[in-house]
Amino acid sequence: MRGLLALVFLLAPSFAAAGSEIERRLEALLTEFRATYGFPGATAAFVLPNGSVGGTAVGLADVEAARPMTPDSRMLAASIGKTFVGALVVDLEREHTLSRGDLVEEHLGGEPWFSRLPNATTMTVGHLLNHTSGLPDHVHMDGVVAELFERRRDVGFQPIDAISHVLDQPPLFEAGSAWAYSDTGYLLIGLVIEAASGEAFYSLVEERFLSPLALNATAPSASPKLAGLATGYTTDDNPFGLSTRTMDSEGALLWNPAVEWTGGGFASTSRDLARWGHALFTGGALEGRYLPPLLEGVPVHPDAPGVLFASGVAIYEETEFGRVYGLGGWVPGYVSSLRHYADSGVTIAFQINTDVGVVDDSTDLAPALEAAFADLILKTPVGN
Repeated sequence: MRGLLALVFLLAPSFAAAGSEIERRLEALLTEFRATYGFPGATAAFVLPNGSVGGTAVGLADVEAARPMTPDSRMLAASIGKTFVGALVVDLEREHTLSRGDLVEEHLGGEPWFSRLPNATTMTVGHLLNHTSGLPDHVHMDGVVAELFERRRDVGFQPIDAISHVLDQPPLFEAGSAWAYSDTGYLLIGLVIEAASGEAFYSLVEERFLSPLALNATAPSASPKLAGLATGYTTDDNPFGLSTRTMDSEGALLWNPAVEWTGGGFASTSRDLARWGHALFTGGALEGRYLPPLLEGVPVHPDAPGVLFASGVAIYEETEFGRVYGLGGWVPGYVSSLRHYADSGVTIAFQINTDVGVVDDSTDLAPALEAAFADLILKTPVGN
């Protein structure tokens, strides 16, 4: 043990030097991407195999106020919040509070609306987690999100407000027989978690993950006013009826992000996202051996057998850099990415305060950044 500690001590300066060099290269790369793609601002962060953390920021957190983006600027992490949901279900399963094999009906069957859900009597908690429930996705139903945004900014949001839009709809397929992404399913998981545990979802995440891992910049996005949030910018023809600047002059969002709940539900920084992903995917987020159930995935499409979805995490089995775990996130005005390169032990995250060109695939910004960051960081020799 003494020899190992001595080795870590001797290597620490080289890791620190590598981190500083990576930060410099990362800032230059982000600046180049900003010049090419024209986004307002962005942050990026990484965690090296020894746990050292680095990051940078470029551009503006508020264009109108000329407020610079900093590494501490927060943005909405959107669907990356599903990684907290998946980890929480795995932890509750280890405590025998619930099981991925449970029928959802066992936990929510007493709700007056439950029998009207597609596949109500056949879908399991595991089906919801890996998107094989056959449930439609309310987010992609015409006008639903715009309606939620319009009527829920100043009043409380209840998950049934969104879930109600899939009631009495036909299932997309028999539960467990195919794959289709569904935020609606993740709202149901949130209700299952609270019904089974008797505790609030956000309280459980705070107690088990945010506080123990000192993720102090990460918090529920449960209201329009969120401290330290960078202003997000969207398209002028967005389907939600929002102005291009998605925040008012008082610093409050023009919509209530509480509508995400367990479909996303957190504001964070790239640094916190990278630290969270690194802890989660290297086995440090919970006591004991939890990675096998967390990473037990299903193929998302017959034509892409190397792409799986597990408990709140996408898995890419065959990339240039080996196996990759992570998730991307989008909400109006914000795009986020989290990637852990398992073979290298490196985690990378970034956030951008615009969704222009990302949602309609008119640019390749997000995948191009992911590829460029991987090239930069994984090919930077430690100590150089």
